[in-house]
Amino acid sequence: MNSPTPEAFIRCARLTKVYRKGDQEIVPLRNLDLDIARGGYISLMGPSGSGKTTLLNLIAGIDTVTSGELWIGGRDIAQMSRDQLAAWRSKEVGIIFQSYNLVPVLSAFENVELPLLLHPFTRKERTERVMHALETVALTDRAGHYPRQLSGGQEQRVAIARAIVVDPPLLLADEPTGDLDRASADMILDLLDTLNKDRGRTIVMVTHDPNAASRAEIQLHLDKGSLERTLERNKDGVHA
Repeated sequence: MNSPTPEAFIRCARLTKVYRKGDQEIVPLRNLDLDIARGGYISLMGPSGSGKTTLLNLIAGIDTVTSGELWIGGRDIAQMSRDQLAAWRSKEVGIIFQSYNLVPVLSAFENVELPLLLHPFTRKERTERVMHALETVALTDRAGHYPRQLSGGQEQRVAIARAIVVDPPLLLADEPTGDLDRASADMILDLLDTLNKDRGRTIVMVTHDPNAASRAEIQLHLDKGSLERTLERNKDGVHA
């Protein structure tokens, strides 16, 4: 397969992932084909074990492809080593987790600053980037607070600030509203809408929440490692 066209920011071609557990072979994804346009907003739904998180981890470069091709931003990351994937991920991908994954002994500012420590920024540049990210999520007044001093919604907004502080083109969200009440969840979803529509971020979100899924331009349903159906609000977003 040739490199993807400019319209396909993410391209999965015959993407397969196989795990081995003793003599047992587990195949969470099998021959999946999927194109996602730059600036698209995609939600992935499906039952437990359907391959949603596996696909997200492959796109994130956290896990490696067994076979097939996975192009992101013109690069076939399926051919990268784990060290190459780590370096690529630090610049190109922001990840938002359900459990926030904040370091409890660090302030909001310090948690957001963590990804910048992998890059050759000066202290001044790091401070400017952190405060800009916190401003984006409306939490500059909580910069000195620790996770235990924040609500769940505020913790998730800090996690989003950490995900965007390096200014990556791709945001991956794994159940970003799963632990939140409805009001806090809606605030997070509004923020993701803004990052997509106003900042041009490509977003891929795994969720069990139909309300969250409905915010995406494209709703994909996975079952047993295969793409079962697609609900499209924007015909230019995804071709599956």
